[in-house]
Amino acid sequence: MNIKDQNTDFETRSLDTSCVNESQLEHKWYHNLKYLVIGILFGIVFIKAEVISWYRIQEMFRFQSFHMYGIIGSAVVVGMISVFLIKKFNIKTIYGEKIEFHDKTFNKGQVYGGLIFGLGWAVTGACPGPLFAQIGTGATVMIVTLFFAIVGTWVYGYFRDKLPH
Repeated sequence: MNIKDQNTDFETRSLDTSCVNESQLEHKWYHNLKYLVIGILFGIVFIKAEVISWYRIQEMFRFQSFHMYGIIGSAVVVGMISVFLIKKFNIKTIYGEKIEFHDKTFNKGQVYGGLIFGLGWAVTGACPGPLFAQIGTGATVMIVTLFFAIVGTWVYGYFRDKLPH
């Protein structure tokens, strides 16, 4: 891959997230166990907060309860404060790497993507975060949702270069 392709690839990948860190650090397999522990704790919090409840999600989409809006709103506020603090104090990763934020430009594809995501969330009662917690609680039918979430991600990745960004 030449330099021009690398720059274009980085520009395309930087559109995918709000924070892009390309670590060159290599770790042993057990180094990732901390992510397993955090994931388990995250799942427990989701269960206790009823974020994985299909009924709570349906209440949200029917505007019958503030519960989920409060949780989502709280997460947005915590995220805003976190980004502000990271930028203000130039906070680095636990490995000392600089955290970079790239400006994003609005395009109509975000509206279409949001509508498709919201429709899938309303129909299945699951978004990517709680999906694994739902499966972990024994709602094995969510494996179908997980499968199609993976298929959708693959389809997007396959056609990403052809889509307007």
